[in-house]
Amino acid sequence: MLGLVATNLTRRYGRTIATAVGIALGVGTIVALLSTGSGLKRTAAELIHLGQADLGVFQKGVSDPTASILPASLASRLERRPDVERATPLLLLIEAVRQNPAAVVFGADPRGFFAERLVVTRGVKRTGRRDVLVGDRLASDLGLRPGDPLTVQRRRFRVAGIYHSGVFFEDTGAVIDLRTAQRMAHRAGNATTIAVEIAPHLRHDAVERALRRALPGIQIIGTPDDAVRAGANGRLIRNAVRIIGALALIVGGLGVANTMAMAVLERQRELALLSAVGWPPVRIATVVLAEGVLTSMLGAALGLLLGVVGADWLGDALGVSSVVSPHVTPWTIGQALLIGVAIGILGGLYPAWRATRVSGVELLARA
Repeated sequence: MLGLVATNLTRRYGRTIATAVGIALGVGTIVALLSTGSGLKRTAAELIHLGQADLGVFQKGVSDPTASILPASLASRLERRPDVERATPLLLLIEAVRQNPAAVVFGADPRGFFAERLVVTRGVKRTGRRDVLVGDRLASDLGLRPGDPLTVQRRRFRVAGIYHSGVFFEDTGAVIDLRTAQRMAHRAGNATTIAVEIAPHLRHDAVERALRRALPGIQIIGTPDDAVRAGANGRLIRNAVRIIGALALIVGGLGVANTMAMAVLERQRELALLSAVGWPPVRIATVVLAEGVLTSMLGAALGLLLGVVGADWLGDALGVSSVVSPHVTPWTIGQALLIGVAIGILGGLYPAWRATRVSGVELLARA
C-alpha cells in the first residue's frame, strides 16, 4: 500500500510540492513563534535569576518587568526579614549601548551579591564613575578589551575588566555603578528590581507567599512562567500561535482537500478497478487519506526547517538575537508534526469519502 501511495504522489509531483510548500509556510510560522516563545521563557528565567538570585522583586502592574520602578532602599528593608538572606538593587538600562541595542547595562551596588559573583577574566573588577565591566560575550561581539572605550547612553566609559557569570543575559551585557546608572537614567534612589536570595532551608513558595503578604504593592517573580505572564510579550506569542495554528489547519486542510479531491476525480477509473478486484471501501479510503497525511507531513518537515531558520533570521533582523534566541524543544517538533498529521487528516476526509462512492461497475461499464 505504501508503494501505491508514493507512486500516486510522485505522479503529480508539481501539485504535491505546491501543497506541501503551502503547508510548510503555515507550520514554519508556528514553529518560529513557538521557538521564539521558548527562547523568551528562557530569557525570562535568566532575568529573575540575575546574580543567581532566588527571586526577583518588581513593580506591580507594569506591562514589562524591565520597566519596573522600585525604591532601592527596599533592599535594606528586605534584608531585615528573617526569611531573606541577602537582597541587592539593580537598575536596568535598556538599549543603552549603541553598537548593540539588545545589550542590557546593569547598574549594580558593588557591595551586593550580584557584583560579587562576577568572575573577572581580564582586567580588574572596578565600577567607578567612569569604569564599566563588560560581559565576555558582549566583549567578543564588539571586540572590546580592558582599557578600551565604551559609550553608554552617550557617556564615555573605560572598560575596566571583562567578566563571566554563566548567565547568558548578564554575559551579553555590561555593569556600571548603581549610583552612576541612577544619575544617567534620572532615577535617583530607584531600581528596576531587587534581586533576593532567600534564607537557607526555607521553602521557595513559602517565602514568596510571605513577601506578597508583607509587600502588597510589589510583584514577586520566582519562575520563568511568572515572568512571561508578567509581560505582554508572552501572551502575545501564545495568542499568535493559536491564531496561526487555526489558520494553518483551515488553509492547509483546504489545500490538501483540493489536491486529494482533484486526484480522486482524475483517478476514478483506477479506484473503480481496485474496487472491482475486491478492495473494500475502507482500504481505498485509507490510501487516499494516507496520501493526504504524507503530503502534509512533508510540508510539516519542511516547515520545521523554515521555522528554525526564520526565527534566527527574525531575531537577527530585530537585533534581539543576543537576548532572545529561538529554542527548539522536542515538544515544538512534536507540535509541528501533530499539526501536519491533523492537516492531512482534515484535508483527506472528504476526498477519502468521495473515493468510496466511486462505483466500479458503473465506471467499468462506461469504458
